[in-house]
Amino acid sequence: MVTAARFDIFLISLDPTMESQIQKTRPCLVVSPNEMNRHIKTIIIAPMTSTIKEYPTRIPVKFDGKEGSIVLDQIRTIDKSRIVKKLGTLDRDTATLVLNILGKMFG
Repeated sequence: MVTAARFDIFLISLDPTMESQIQKTRPCLVVSPNEMNRHIKTIIIAPMTSTIKEYPTRIPVKFDGKEGSIVLDQIRTIDKSRIVKKLGTLDRDTATLVLNILGKMFG
Protein backbone atom coordinates (compact mmCIF):
# COMPACT_ATOMS: atom_id res chain seq x y z
CA MET A 1 0.00 0.00 0.00
CA VAL A 2 1.25 3.50 -0.88
CA THR A 3 2.36 5.74 1.98
CA ALA A 4 0.80 9.19 1.65
CA ALA A 5 1.23 12.21 3.89
CA ARG A 6 -0.86 15.36 4.14
CA PHE A 7 0.29 17.90 1.51
CA ASP A 8 1.95 15.31 -0.70
CA ILE A 9 1.10 15.74 -4.38
CA PHE A 10 0.40 12.58 -6.38
CA LEU A 11 -0.55 11.88 -9.97
CA ILE A 12 -3.96 10.24 -9.54
CA SER A 13 -6.40 8.61 -11.95
CA LEU A 14 -9.77 10.23 -11.22
CA ASP A 15 -11.78 8.40 -13.89
CA PRO A 16 -14.48 7.25 -13.93
CA THR A 17 -16.25 10.46 -12.96
CA MET A 18 -19.72 11.85 -13.48
CA GLU A 19 -20.94 15.09 -15.02
CA SER A 20 -19.07 18.13 -13.64
CA GLN A 21 -16.48 16.28 -11.55
CA ILE A 22 -12.87 16.97 -12.49
CA GLN A 23 -11.69 14.03 -14.57
CA LYS A 24 -8.66 12.31 -16.09
CA THR A 25 -5.28 11.57 -14.53
CA ARG A 26 -3.91 14.69 -12.88
CA PRO A 27 -1.93 16.01 -9.91
CA CYS A 28 -3.89 15.95 -6.66
CA LEU A 29 -3.09 17.21 -3.17
CA VAL A 30 -3.58 14.94 -0.15
CA VAL A 31 -5.63 16.85 2.44
CA SER A 32 -6.56 14.01 4.81
CA PRO A 33 -4.77 13.86 8.17
CA ASN A 34 -1.74 11.59 8.51
CA GLU A 35 -3.45 9.45 11.17
CA MET A 36 -6.04 8.51 8.56
CA ASN A 37 -3.49 8.19 5.74
CA ARG A 38 -1.45 5.64 7.70
CA HIS A 39 -4.27 3.33 8.75
CA ILE A 40 -6.88 3.06 6.02
CA LYS A 41 -6.84 2.33 2.29
CA THR A 42 -8.38 5.65 1.26
CA ILE A 43 -7.18 9.26 1.26
CA ILE A 44 -8.95 12.58 0.82
CA ILE A 45 -7.59 14.59 -2.10
CA ALA A 46 -8.11 17.93 -3.82
CA PRO A 47 -7.53 17.89 -7.58
CA MET A 48 -5.20 20.42 -9.15
CA THR A 49 -5.86 22.12 -12.47
CA SER A 50 -4.09 24.51 -14.83
CA THR A 51 -7.40 26.35 -15.30
CA ILE A 52 -7.34 29.41 -13.06
CA LYS A 53 -10.68 30.72 -11.78
CA GLU A 54 -11.18 33.33 -9.08
CA TYR A 55 -13.26 31.29 -6.61
CA PRO A 56 -12.79 31.46 -2.82
CA THR A 57 -12.34 27.66 -2.79
CA ARG A 58 -9.56 27.66 -5.41
CA ILE A 59 -6.02 28.27 -4.25
CA PRO A 60 -3.44 29.56 -6.72
CA VAL A 61 -0.37 27.34 -6.84
CA LYS A 62 2.83 27.04 -8.81
CA PHE A 63 4.02 23.44 -8.94
CA ASP A 64 6.52 21.77 -11.21
CA GLY A 65 6.97 25.02 -13.14
CA LYS A 66 3.26 25.37 -13.92
CA GLU A 67 0.68 27.85 -12.66
CA GLY A 68 -2.67 26.46 -11.59
CA SER A 69 -5.15 25.99 -8.79
CA ILE A 70 -5.89 23.57 -5.99
CA VAL A 71 -9.62 22.88 -6.33
CA LEU A 72 -10.99 22.57 -2.80
CA ASP A 73 -14.59 22.62 -4.05
CA GLN A 74 -13.94 19.20 -5.67
CA ILE A 75 -12.37 17.30 -2.75
CA ARG A 76 -13.12 13.60 -2.68
CA THR A 77 -12.12 10.36 -1.05
CA ILE A 78 -10.28 7.92 -3.28
CA ASP A 79 -8.82 4.45 -2.88
CA LYS A 80 -5.01 4.51 -2.82
CA SER A 81 -5.01 2.12 -5.79
CA ARG A 82 -5.80 5.19 -7.98
CA ILE A 83 -2.35 6.66 -7.22
CA VAL A 84 0.00 6.56 -10.21
CA LYS A 85 3.09 8.15 -8.63
CA LYS A 86 4.30 10.78 -6.18
CA LEU A 87 5.15 14.14 -7.72
CA GLY A 88 6.30 16.13 -4.70
CA THR A 89 5.11 18.06 -1.66
CA LEU A 90 3.28 21.38 -1.34
CA ASP A 91 5.19 24.33 0.10
CA ARG A 92 4.48 25.37 3.69
CA ASP A 93 2.82 28.74 2.94
CA THR A 94 0.36 27.25 0.48
CA ALA A 95 -0.31 24.34 2.85
CA THR A 96 -1.27 26.84 5.57
CA LEU A 97 -3.63 28.58 3.15
CA VAL A 98 -5.23 25.22 2.27
CA LEU A 99 -5.91 24.53 5.95
CA ASN A 100 -7.35 28.02 6.46
CA ILE A 101 -9.75 27.68 3.52
CA LEU A 102 -10.80 24.16 4.57
CA GLY A 103 -11.48 25.54 8.06
CA LYS A 104 -13.74 28.22 6.59
CA MET A 105 -15.52 25.69 4.39
CA PHE A 106 -16.25 23.25 7.21
CA GLY A 107 -16.09 25.52 10.30
